[in-house]
Amino acid sequence: MIRQLLFCLATTSLCLSQLAAQPPVSQLEAATLLKRAVNFYRQDVAIEGGYLWRYSADLSRREGEGKASPTTAWVQPPGTPSVGNALLNAYRNTADKFYLDAATEVAQALVRGQLASGGWDYRIEFSPQARQRYAYRVDGEQAGSRNVTTLDDNTTQSALSFLMRIDRQLEQSDKQIHGAVMFALESLLKAQYPNGAWPQRYSEFPQADKFPVHKAGYPESWPRKHPESDYRNYYTFNDNTIADTIRVMLDAAVIYQQPRFRAAALMAGDFIILAQMPEPQPAWAQQYNNKCQPAWARRFEPPAVTGGESQGVMLTLLELYRRTGESRFLEPIPPALKYLESSTLANGQLARFYELKTNRPLYFTRQYELVYHDRDLPTHYGFKVGSKLARIRQHYDRLLKSGADKTASSYSQFNQPQMSKSLALQAAEIIAAMDKRGAWVDEAELRYQSDDDNTTHVIQTPTLIHNVEVLSQYIGARPKP
Repeated sequence: MIRQLLFCLATTSLCLSQLAAQPPVSQLEAATLLKRAVNFYRQDVAIEGGYLWRYSADLSRREGEGKASPTTAWVQPPGTPSVGNALLNAYRNTADKFYLDAATEVAQALVRGQLASGGWDYRIEFSPQARQRYAYRVDGEQAGSRNVTTLDDNTTQSALSFLMRIDRQLEQSDKQIHGAVMFALESLLKAQYPNGAWPQRYSEFPQADKFPVHKAGYPESWPRKHPESDYRNYYTFNDNTIADTIRVMLDAAVIYQQPRFRAAALMAGDFIILAQMPEPQPAWAQQYNNKCQPAWARRFEPPAVTGGESQGVMLTLLELYRRTGESRFLEPIPPALKYLESSTLANGQLARFYELKTNRPLYFTRQYELVYHDRDLPTHYGFKVGSKLARIRQHYDRLLKSGADKTASSYSQFNQPQMSKSLALQAAEIIAAMDKRGAWVDEAELRYQSDDDNTTHVIQTPTLIHNVEVLSQYIGARPKP
């Protein structure tokens, strides 16, 4: 050993540093423990491959965005598709088929939750009694009547995006998964409005004559109190509905080499151009009626120009240009940036809502009265948002110089992780935090239980996702050159 050490010191200082910095956990040990964890989550936490958001440490209480039963899974991120992506990434990092099988199990859960309208609801029910309420495609004649595809909160899009990833990984060999993907994509094409927009959710496909193509404009007047109208079929930017759907269509065009998916994404980009409000507020609203005028959604979402979603819309336009090379998607950005920069609040933020034409910031009281002051805001919603304008302007300027990258995709080429001291330390911390079952338990609270529930130790899906990603990177990491 001494001879070897002297040889190392004589030849390179690297050897000494390697001897002094042995990883706290070996890759082999990490591989064994990660499998234990994934086995626990598959067998004891998941329901037929589907996941929720939070569980009490003893698994007696469960939640998505609301209380959930032991036979319910959640689609909306960070639910089932998010876990599936982490497991698929683990397969890519480690080349261990165990993780591909686990990810396929998640995909099969999503197949069972696909609705006859083509997409997904926030939740999937697996008990026979609860399933009777939903029009699940695989249930055929036994299916129920609830058939609302939800694009809100990246619900359907996240499910479809994961299914496309695993369909590509499996080389379309699983006919059920591939069939679900193609059915969902076809349904999204049918659900697209003549002007290129998508609704927040749908159960039927639009009749073209009821949705004439208009350029965005201001209504002559609008009600100051919520009209209790149904906003689900409005053209919707809120919660990145259209942005997420555009991304899915661009990726589908790459994976399946079908130009009609790219055409749908371009058509949605053209809607963004149509929906830009005229002067003096050349930005965007959260949602529009069939006259392409800003309209009410929920009781705290008035017809207005939005400082929040408008930033997301500009990022979508930049992505469309980057991936298609169509320069028309850059044209709306300079006037929108100039307008929003001039509308910045004194604290550097943007108002979520600016009154049509006057540009006065709009707020609500806790009683949901529409006001011009921020002294009594509800706490469940962001009526002021952070400014990304400087970053958007930098991104715009950079793209002007560099040009488009038509080969770009959300599915980047796989690069094997590289070993580092930081990665090894993260892996050791994650393994140290694992309990004997293979679970990671956080000090946190459940959010939707009864007042007498005092749960303070919670199994959380985002923790699972993060830890699977880090450990699989560590297991598959190659030595640093």
